[in-house]
Amino acid sequence: MMAASLLRRDKKATAAHLKADLNRTDNSSGLRQLQELLDAVLNPEKPAADTEALDWCKCLIAGGEGFEEFCKTVRSYDNATLCGLVWTANFVAYRCRTCGISPCMSLCAECFNNGDHTGHDFNMFRSQAGGACDCGDSNVMRESGFCRRHRLRTGENVPSIPRDLLLMSEMVLPRFILCIIQYLRDGYIEPDTSTERDLQKVLQQLEPQISFLEELTKMGGAMRTVLTKILTNQQTFKELSMGQEENLYAKKNYDKYLSALKNSGLVSVEEKAQGATADVTVGAEGGAGALVLLGSTAPASPDESNKEEDQDAGQSVGQRKRVKLSSSTKDPCIIETLKHKCFLEELLFWTIKYEFPQKMVTFLLNMLPDQDYKITFTKTFVQHYAFIMKTLMKSHESDTMSNRIVHISVQLFSNEELARHVTEECQLLDIMVTVLLYMMESCLIKSELQDEENSRHVVVNCSEALLKNNTYWPLVSDFINILSHQSVAKKFLEDHSLLMLWMSFVSFFQGMNLNKRELNEHVEFESQTYYAAFAAELEACAQPMWGLLTHCKVKETQEYTKTVVRYCLETLQIWFDAIGFIDEPAPNQVTFHLPLHRYYAMFLSKAVKCQGLDLDSLLPDQEMLMKIMVHPLQIQACLSEIHSNMWVRNGLQIKGQAMTYVQSHFCNSMIDPDIYLLQVCASRLDPDYFISSVFERFKVVDLLTMASQHQNAVLDSEQERPMLEGALTFLVILTSLRIHLGMTDDEILRAEMVSQLCMNDRTHSALLDLIPENPNPKSGIVPGSCSFEEMLSAVADFKAPVFEPGGSMQQGMYTPKAEVWEKEFDPIMVVLRTVYRRDVQSAMDRYSAFLKQCGIHTGNPWPPYKERTPLHPCYKGLIKLLHCKTLHIVIFTLLYKIWMDHQNMSEHVLCMVLYLIELGLDNQVQDNTVDEEPCIEEHCHDSWFPGTNLLSNLHHVINFVRVRVPETAPEVKREAPPSTSTEASSYGQNLREAQVFSLVAERRRKFQEIINRSNTEATQVVRPKSSSTRWVPPGTPPQLVTEILEIRESMLSLLIKLHQKLSSKQNSLSASWLEDMDTSRHAHGDGITAIERILTKAATRSCQIKRSIQDICGKVCPPVPPKKNSPTDKKTMDKEERRQRARERQQKLLAEFASRQKSFMETAMDVESPETEAAMDLGASEVMESEVLYDCVICGQSGPSTEDRPTGLVVLLQASSVLGHRCKSKEAKNLPTSDEEHIYAADTCGVAHDVRLTLMQRFFKDSSCLQSVSIGWDGGVYVQTCGHTLHIDCHKSYMESLRNDQVLQGFSVDKGEFTCPLCRQFANSVLPCRPGRGTEAGTWHTPTNKKTCVLVKEVEDLQEKLGLFPTESNLSKEMELVIKDIKNTTQKKYMDYGKNPGSPDNDFLFMYSVARTNLELELVHRGGNLCSGGASAAAKRSCLNQLFHVLAMHMRLYSIDSAYNPWTKLTQVAQSREADDFDEERPEVPMLFRDVPSLLIIFVLTMPQPLRKEHFTCVVKMLYNLQFTQALAALSSKFSPEERHAWSTAGALKKNTANAEKSFEALLSHVISDLSTDKSVYKVNAEETSMLISSVWSPQSIEFSLQQFCLPFLRLSCLLQHHLYGDNLTGCLEEEEFSSLAVCLGLLPSAPQPSSVVHSASCLQWPVGAFDLVTQWCVEVTGLSQMQAEQSLTLLVQDPLWAAPRLLQLPDNYNIIFQYYHRKACTACKKVPKDPALCLVCGAFVCLKGVCCKQQGTCECVLHSQHCGAATGIFLLINASVIIIIRGHRFCLWGSVYLDAHGEEDRDLRRGKPLFLCEERYRVLEQQWVSHTFDHINKRWGPHYNGL
Repeated sequence: MMAASLLRRDKKATAAHLKADLNRTDNSSGLRQLQELLDAVLNPEKPAADTEALDWCKCLIAGGEGFEEFCKTVRSYDNATLCGLVWTANFVAYRCRTCGISPCMSLCAECFNNGDHTGHDFNMFRSQAGGACDCGDSNVMRESGFCRRHRLRTGENVPSIPRDLLLMSEMVLPRFILCIIQYLRDGYIEPDTSTERDLQKVLQQLEPQISFLEELTKMGGAMRTVLTKILTNQQTFKELSMGQEENLYAKKNYDKYLSALKNSGLVSVEEKAQGATADVTVGAEGGAGALVLLGSTAPASPDESNKEEDQDAGQSVGQRKRVKLSSSTKDPCIIETLKHKCFLEELLFWTIKYEFPQKMVTFLLNMLPDQDYKITFTKTFVQHYAFIMKTLMKSHESDTMSNRIVHISVQLFSNEELARHVTEECQLLDIMVTVLLYMMESCLIKSELQDEENSRHVVVNCSEALLKNNTYWPLVSDFINILSHQSVAKKFLEDHSLLMLWMSFVSFFQGMNLNKRELNEHVEFESQTYYAAFAAELEACAQPMWGLLTHCKVKETQEYTKTVVRYCLETLQIWFDAIGFIDEPAPNQVTFHLPLHRYYAMFLSKAVKCQGLDLDSLLPDQEMLMKIMVHPLQIQACLSEIHSNMWVRNGLQIKGQAMTYVQSHFCNSMIDPDIYLLQVCASRLDPDYFISSVFERFKVVDLLTMASQHQNAVLDSEQERPMLEGALTFLVILTSLRIHLGMTDDEILRAEMVSQLCMNDRTHSALLDLIPENPNPKSGIVPGSCSFEEMLSAVADFKAPVFEPGGSMQQGMYTPKAEVWEKEFDPIMVVLRTVYRRDVQSAMDRYSAFLKQCGIHTGNPWPPYKERTPLHPCYKGLIKLLHCKTLHIVIFTLLYKIWMDHQNMSEHVLCMVLYLIELGLDNQVQDNTVDEEPCIEEHCHDSWFPGTNLLSNLHHVINFVRVRVPETAPEVKREAPPSTSTEASSYGQNLREAQVFSLVAERRRKFQEIINRSNTEATQVVRPKSSSTRWVPPGTPPQLVTEILEIRESMLSLLIKLHQKLSSKQNSLSASWLEDMDTSRHAHGDGITAIERILTKAATRSCQIKRSIQDICGKVCPPVPPKKNSPTDKKTMDKEERRQRARERQQKLLAEFASRQKSFMETAMDVESPETEAAMDLGASEVMESEVLYDCVICGQSGPSTEDRPTGLVVLLQASSVLGHRCKSKEAKNLPTSDEEHIYAADTCGVAHDVRLTLMQRFFKDSSCLQSVSIGWDGGVYVQTCGHTLHIDCHKSYMESLRNDQVLQGFSVDKGEFTCPLCRQFANSVLPCRPGRGTEAGTWHTPTNKKTCVLVKEVEDLQEKLGLFPTESNLSKEMELVIKDIKNTTQKKYMDYGKNPGSPDNDFLFMYSVARTNLELELVHRGGNLCSGGASAAAKRSCLNQLFHVLAMHMRLYSIDSAYNPWTKLTQVAQSREADDFDEERPEVPMLFRDVPSLLIIFVLTMPQPLRKEHFTCVVKMLYNLQFTQALAALSSKFSPEERHAWSTAGALKKNTANAEKSFEALLSHVISDLSTDKSVYKVNAEETSMLISSVWSPQSIEFSLQQFCLPFLRLSCLLQHHLYGDNLTGCLEEEEFSSLAVCLGLLPSAPQPSSVVHSASCLQWPVGAFDLVTQWCVEVTGLSQMQAEQSLTLLVQDPLWAAPRLLQLPDNYNIIFQYYHRKACTACKKVPKDPALCLVCGAFVCLKGVCCKQQGTCECVLHSQHCGAATGIFLLINASVIIIIRGHRFCLWGSVYLDAHGEEDRDLRRGKPLFLCEERYRVLEQQWVSHTFDHINKRWGPHYNGL
């Protein structure tokens, strides 16, 4: 009962006491006490969620001290030299290919940043399955790449750990681990009774315990050593695992464990018992059943979830040939039920059973830095491997589970040492292959290829979940991983039984996913299984193949290759037998999957290329070669059929297969080996047989006749041409492709690169992706190797990303160099590599554009002919194809048919025929074949050609040909009675020598001969061809009759005649043309050039030909085609001509269209052109004498805007805070990238104005405050237009139609949004134009000579006039509506600044601020000043004139109380009022505190319109006086007291001079003395200022400051004048801006002389005594009783100058942003956001789409955009490097401002290459933000529903 007493005591004390006991030499009592205590504490019958046990363990392990301190102490003894940090999916890690030895190498960010990887080939990636950091592990990476900590191996010199520190851990932890295991045993229920969720529940309860284990592993090497001892100690496990005898619970618990174990073998226990007695020889061809491997027959009582699969396999086994498998009983350890000898093994067992919980995986991986553990764990993992895969197949969550499995296995198998060790000790390879076979067993079906009924071959069923969901992926991935180690691969290649097994595995994929051509109905259901099939072949067959190939590179490995080739042939033979293949492929079937053929091909290629083996020693006999050739050839023919639309009824998926087969990731594992295999067959088989096979497979035999009409048994007439083109193109590819026939790797890379670049310019990443790399990622051939970069710079030029301002953002592209087009463009390679047929056309178009540009050729060029690299000697036989009679007969026939214009011929056919002739001329056969010529002679053709050499056959003349033609053919009629013919006598002998040519018969005879020669299967009967026994429906074409045609042509003569035909003039070649031929220009050109080139080549190679050519040219005459009696022939004749005409017409139309478009663009868009028409720029200077006319873009009518039918301007209203974000400094603020940096918003324009208004409202009357400043810096309304006008009633009906339009629009019609009907620009309101009365224009503009005082009075009277309430009309209604729109554009908080919201004063403030916002923004758009003058793009968008009238009409409803009218204070010295006026309320705002531009706008808007210009000028002059005085006051406050005194006295002397009122010295001294009176404003900061300002103020610097202070006011006034009166803005230099504006506004009489300096004071014009007025203004300030001096000072020193708005300055390297922000916690919810984002305007860090920061259903980004940008937000998404724009209720993806070294974006950071800031793009973004053009320029907007 001691335990009970211990339990009650304090945990820490107990722990300390026990530790002391255990440290004694005799520690038995301590041990006993501890065991009892642990029995009580770690009782597995208690619920797992009880944390008491965990607390006890922590205390006991720490032995009395605090657990945290204990952790620290243990850590200090950490001797680990590896990092080993484990991460889970989605973690950001790095991979450096320069430092990695294994391609799976990865580093955590910390180790990467602390290592030196500059200039390395690295990338950042998001882990998919999880991983671990390899820093410090020299097996996986080079030591040079280790980070500082692991390079110095700090772990090695750590002192050894004191024994007693971990003593308690060694005692307590075994019991703790046992306790966890017992919980796991208890919680597990077999899947048939439980649901997934129960397992999750058990795991959730165990969460704290497993986390505790994980914590222990993180304490470093010392603790890991202890854990390893415990986990691997077999004795401890034996003692603890079963529990003590008397403990009933433990016994039951152990039984549960045993029953769970029972089912852990690949085959369950019952099956095994039964299988032991069975016959072991059960098997299948190709080693099918894994059950077979496990030595058992079909199951009798299959165990639980295995039922379906096993029975299924059982049935199929019965249908196969029984073959004894040598390895069936080789490997009992795979089959055995597992036995566990230590905790680690059982822990892994439960990890598997529970489907790899993340925490357990992390714990097991965290232990890996311990070497002993690593070895034991790897062995344990291998021992459980079969069980893991079995569990995976049954799992519902196979995706997650796959990732977790690979997370573990990749850490174990990437290490060559370990992999070799387990291969030798635990038979890893056998296990893997067996398990793979077992896995595929579960989804086999009978193959229907060839002989459906009797086929014995089985293939995987691609629609099974196993293949569809890629469940086999982890297994295959591990297999590829271990094959990448040389030692392991060698073991595999040496083990013949394994190889045989592997071949049988591969044969499961041979012929899978069979397609049968639909002939009648369209297929009902398009299956998408082909994805699964292609993925399976690539991953399960091709990648392991490439892995093995990498180890067969040198002579020493010859034996391996021989073995593989031998097994391939054996397996192929078995396969041919199983599908019952004799000689003909079944019609209308195709499978794209022939992995056995491809294995054979690739090993052959390697053997010849790298190992110097003799090809013939590896080839089978002729008959086998014939068989091998059939299926790959069938695929080539079917590709052509698919492109000829013969498979349309099979749906789109068949096209998908044809495209995938040639696509860059698959082509070198599929089409390339296929073509190579055909090339091998062609080089070894009889050429006539091969050529005739090709034409028969392509179904064009019937077409190859001299007759003009024929019947084709298998093709429709419209399919004949594409199929013939396909056959010829295939032959050209076959004879000219050299990828496996002698090209070096560099040449291949170059050819691939050139072909891709010729199709289109490519980005670097696209190119990397398109170059077919060795698809095995572990092969060590990295796509980004240096040779790639070198090659790229050799063949291509880089085009830097250009940017069109309104267009899409370009990426950096590579484009072929000129010499590449000239010398290396290879159309054949392009055809081979194009996925889409249009790419071939694209390449040709680019080629012809290049030729035009260089002036080499202007017409439509033909594909250029390219010289080939010489053939490897092994493959010389391929040339025989070009020199065989069959091909020559085909060429002759086709030349004849083209010349005679037979149907279904085309330019492409001729092009390919010429290509073949030229290839034949360039590749002559060696002459040693001549002697065997005569003996074949009599077998072969009657007498078409004397021999096989192309050169000698070229000039051989053929006189008569016998043909079979339909009775209706023109040939028949012509020959009718021979007697009438003049040649009647010689007719008989013609008959004798007429050639008869039948491809099929020829081919049959050859084939028969070979069969008989190899007499093996003499009994086989050749099945009759289906086409000959076809049932003939009624109404068929007429009977065939035999006719004799007179030809009398040779190939040469036909070529010369075609030359004439193409150049469409007779005698195009004179007899002597060969002599004066210029061969250099032959390389590029059209068909004419091609024929000339061929003739020249032939003539140089043989004198006889040269003579023949001269003869023919001498006496050539135009062709006499047979009589034209059918219109079809005429059609074909004119077709070319018609095409040509159509082309020209099209060109003309396009040109016309382009010019129209251009003229439209110039008028409609922001093209910088001067005012195009009055209606566009409504303040145009030459105002019409009549009313302004507007064009309505909807109804097209032109007319004035009237009261009842007003016209409006299409406008976009948007709230904007751009002005509010301006700062004083020109430099942009930096984005913070560390915790020390911050951004303060206090210095922005918006904040400054807010502070000012709030301060005023504390002391002054509210209504007066609201007229003294402008708002709208934040959330002001900006109005812009596209310049188009429409009738408002037209607009309403347009909106109606949009509302009823069901098309998905990017805008919301209900919110009033629409696109301009003419230019499609986004808009949301219509601004009514007031009826233009242009007649008064004259009187408005007349210059005035009235005196200032008169004008001042007139202005005052005008202000007294009450605004006339406009009559109720359509126009006024519309104006009210627009005002409502304007108010709805921005949020309430940006409108209500007054004490009582909604008051007229408030409304008044908002209205005039709208005008101010628009003026200020236009200034910003013009660059912040008016130096450029003239119209600018901004002016085009501006509609200030209309806006002013709308606002003015609205504001005239408010009249200003004359007592408070600022005008009087501006222009009159007031009589001293009685003091009691001010008692009852606060004073008004002093004039010196008021914002002058605001006053200007208020005056203009409240006076009756239209305002005369003289009055406007008067207002400006009066306000300038005030502005100037404010400037003096502000300036004086910057002086030091001494300076102030000095200036005051100096100025006092000038007061009495004549010009005192216009001298700034006099006025300055007056202001200083006024403000220094009793309540001096200057009392404040006297000490500070003297400190701040060291420089002395000179008259020049004062003058400059005054001008700068007044400039903003002058600019605004000038701009306003420009819009109201249409005055031109004149441009000027920046230093002259002040004087130029002063002249423009009439403040200065005329332009000053350049020599004289303009003084700002000379612009003053005082209405009354200057000094009195100034004193009056100053007294208002000094007379304020409640205000402190410093507050007065802040209001006085307002600085109106603001720099242009800027976005934040971003760092050059994106990684700086990423590293700081992607792990940063959100300020609001304190969590690390899943999608962090940054506001680029103010630097706020927000959660994109984060539910955590939602408020009232609105996510944080949207909230922030409303708060920071009045509903416009610019956010950088940290994890994607892209920028999104939020505008109101819509958002769009803008693109990225960070590009990699090749000028490309990396959206979502998929490639993870280093990214750098692209200044141009960032400037464009800023420009769009400032000019408010996001809506117009970005096209793809979508609603965000507040979810961002």
